[in-house]
Amino acid sequence: MRKVTFAEFGGPEVLRLDTAEQPHPGPGQVRIAVRAAGVNPFDWRIRTGTLQDAHPIELPAGLGLDAAGVVDELGEGVEGVEVGEHVFGVGSSAYAEFAVLSAWTRMPAGLTFEEAAGYPSVVETALRILREVGVRPGQTLLVSGASGGVGSAVLQIARDRGITVIGTAGPANQDYLRGLGAQAVTYGEGWVERVRRLGRVDAALDVAGSGVLRELIELTGDPDKVVSIADFGAAEHGVRFSGEAGSLPDALALAADLITRGRLHIPVEKSYPLAEAAAAHLDSQAGHTRGRRVLVP
Repeated sequence: MRKVTFAEFGGPEVLRLDTAEQPHPGPGQVRIAVRAAGVNPFDWRIRTGTLQDAHPIELPAGLGLDAAGVVDELGEGVEGVEVGEHVFGVGSSAYAEFAVLSAWTRMPAGLTFEEAAGYPSVVETALRILREVGVRPGQTLLVSGASGGVGSAVLQIARDRGITVIGTAGPANQDYLRGLGAQAVTYGEGWVERVRRLGRVDAALDVAGSGVLRELIELTGDPDKVVSIADFGAAEHGVRFSGEAGSLPDALALAADLITRGRLHIPVEKSYPLAEAAAAHLDSQAGHTRGRRVLVP
């Protein structure tokens, strides 16, 4: 099968499309014929070696956590799913024609494989940081860097829970944020005052790592009311850095429910063939994404 791998840490140019042995599922796992794989910031941080201390890997290695596809092999003890079913979930080395998933759920009707591949990790992350920041119905949440996958999920899940949301993004994504039910604010000089004019901010999430933690603390009045998933210097400001995944099966089940009820939609900004994984990483690292990027075998 074809699989994206890398044998050294570095820029996107270290990625190669190789031929590899097909994986097989262990107990409690399923194998899918991959129809689409999500591209996450976690992936290119693994590729650069930035996360080697927290998530050590041996080289050469594959990449990719999120995938959607057709179940074609069941591991020992797996129940409730059959060969041929369409699922999306989380596994390893998903940038490939076949991948093993450790957590999955059936794809809601009407969802494409490309769309489905964009949900797993971002929904888990959104649920986790909403829980960790402690924002409640009736309160107001500020999301810095709100137009990407995690930001898009946070805004919609928070709105579904009765939380008022403010999102910051570039000028081109203001209407997109408004379409998700957020009050939109542009980046740049004076952005803090623009947020203040909208009213009280009870909690804030940094999902872009753009160096705004001081301002988020200023707006909320308390570093305990700020959580980051992207600024590795968060602890220096007394801010919690969230990086450990919670319950993936629960997150996937909730994602499927929200999608089915029409309460969650994350668009796919661009799809790339496996051979263009390097280009997908370059675009992801550049930021300003509206929704998700996926690879299609």
